[in-house]
Amino acid sequence: MPLRFFLIEDDAVVRKMLEKIIAENRLGEVVGQAEDGLDVSANQLYSVDVVLIDLLMPGRDGIQTMKKLKEEGFTGQFVMISQVENKEMVGQAYLHGVDTYIQKPINRHEVAAVLKRVAEHLSIAHSLDSIRQLLQTLDQEAETSPSHQTGQTPLEQKAQHLLLLLGIAGETGASDLLLIMRWMAEREKQGRTVHELPPLKELYTELVEKTHGPRHDKPAVQKEVRAMEQRIRRIVLQAFTHLSSLGLTDYTNPTFEHFAPRLFDFAEIRKRMNELEAGEKTTKCRINVRKFLTAFYMEIKKT
Repeated sequence: MPLRFFLIEDDAVVRKMLEKIIAENRLGEVVGQAEDGLDVSANQLYSVDVVLIDLLMPGRDGIQTMKKLKEEGFTGQFVMISQVENKEMVGQAYLHGVDTYIQKPINRHEVAAVLKRVAEHLSIAHSLDSIRQLLQTLDQEAETSPSHQTGQTPLEQKAQHLLLLLGIAGETGASDLLLIMRWMAEREKQGRTVHELPPLKELYTELVEKTHGPRHDKPAVQKEVRAMEQRIRRIVLQAFTHLSSLGLTDYTNPTFEHFAPRLFDFAEIRKRMNELEAGEKTTKCRINVRKFLTAFYMEIKKT
């Protein structure tokens, strides 16, 4: 996701330059500014990812401000900006929590490069947190239902991993997607191609009847088919938006580079990136669910 920045800098011209560099490079948005560390508390930074902070400021300098904000509970990143070349002072800044350092006078290319590295670091950190949470969830499920976990096939394990990469492991449609992957694997074992799926409604109907057993209550079957259709479309849309967000934050993100053009129409991904940049929560993009399902299966087969 795009990063949220807060600027603590006594020079209004420098603040304006930083804001412009962040906007031009699509790194995120500046959600707040202050001329001095005295004017900032951790409560103001609850949604902030990165604080760009000057080392030398009147009232309270950058190091003192960082110490105070950390003591108040702020856990985001600090990027120090200063013309100070004293190695001891710079070393003190790193010791007190600075993640990286930008030298004044401001060079737009250096700022953009540094902030992109920070964004990549945060993206990796968030991914690791998601992995830890998923592993914790899987451990809890294994304790309560070990037979469920041990019965998972290698293909299903690969599918779970891909769900995690796409940011949709916890979505309600994940189990439906796994069910479709099993169906496609069985179809391939029978020597039938997986590249030509039947109409999706027919596929969903077959899976509902297979899962719930023969039913004479046709309205109940149709209701569950519609529910499955909605869940699948929702999870595909979530993956679509997640990849678009990764691309907007870092166009060279390996997950974005590999999966965006394979699972979706890349032109539609670009449109969604523009929508996200404009702050639009809903999308007018066209999503090909059939392409996603086929490409998803081919990806978990080869990983």
